[in-house]
Amino acid sequence: MAKKPAILFLCTGNSARSQMAEAFARFYGGDAVTLDSAGTHPVGVHPNAIWAMNEVGLDISHHTSDPLSSKNLEDFDSVVTLCGDARESCPVLPPNTLSEHWPLPDPAQIRGNSQQVIKGFRVIRYQIETRVKDLLQRILSS
Repeated sequence: MAKKPAILFLCTGNSARSQMAEAFARFYGGDAVTLDSAGTHPVGVHPNAIWAMNEVGLDISHHTSDPLSSKNLEDFDSVVTLCGDARESCPVLPPNTLSEHWPLPDPAQIRGNSQQVIKGFRVIRYQIETRVKDLLQRILSS
């Protein structure tokens, strides 16, 4: 039996973008992939990320915000960074590890009234979902 592809989603706080990416990858990839997420400076799962994912039927309230230092990069076939800080802070990856960078704004940094914040989380959530589907299609069809 072939080894399942393993993907790590990485951002600074491991609070929103990487959590949403991990959840979408679990939903669309199912048992075909091994998934995890981490942060260079984890701060806990953002309540609005939990809300935004609940809105589309995915519960991430049980997710934890983990430090990159707790992960063995040798275990991953792909590492996806979702912010510039994570990309710059990411250690050198093992040979043959696919590296992708998705420079998406941090929805946790959106300021404004509640409608503006909600809209921002929805926009980023949709962008992440689209990119996750594309990544899984490429990884699982190769």
